Amino acid sequence: MSNHEQKVGNKHEKVETNSFLMIVLILITVAFGGLVEIVPLFFQKSTTEPIKGLMPYTSLQLAGRDIYTREGCYNCHSQMIRPFRAETLRYGHYSVAGEFVYDHPFQWGSKRTGPDLHRVGGKLSDDWHRIHLINPRDLVPESIMPAYPWLDTNLVDSDAMPSHMKALRAVGVPYTDADIAGAAEAVKGKTEMDAMIAYLQVLGIHLK
Repeated sequence: MSNHEQKVGNKHEKVETNSFLMIVLILITVAFGGLVEIVPLFFQKSTTEPIKGLMPYTSLQLAGRDIYTREGCYNCHSQMIRPFRAETLRYGHYSVAGEFVYDHPFQWGSKRTGPDLHRVGGKLSDDWHRIHLINPRDLVPESIMPAYPWLDTNLVDSDAMPSHMKALRAVGVPYTDADIAGAAEAVKGKTEMDAMIAYLQVLGIHLK
């Protein structure tokens, strides 16, 4: 064995026998790889510009999205249709990045105990959603989805909406001063059910 081969072997042995060093080097490698893949996306127009017609969520839709997140709906429903024939035939056009530029956080993923909801907007009536959320088995007898009857009586926290919209504006959502000033009034007296339905009915409608 040459001196060069022996030195290389010694270096490998030091890394492979030192758990802490191995962990540090793995973390550095993964971090570098992640940066190489993720950072360029921030500079691509297709991932940073909204698609035509996309608007920020209204105050009521935003409240609905908060409730959707609070109730853990994302644990069973994804909002990301992948570009595979089986998925586009079932759910509709595959998801594109420009549809999510105002979503913080995204509701992506592939967990589908229930169907993907990215294109559910406009497909079913408000009454259908209301009945389904109060007791899913009234419409789908085999459903394992839990019921959410309290949404029909709980009122939206209107006081929380202006500060929420201000926070979203800080990360790039183009809410105007008028949007923020009128946010509380726009949801005043609305139930959480109204908000949830408003959110569901806008999902995926901007890309035909």
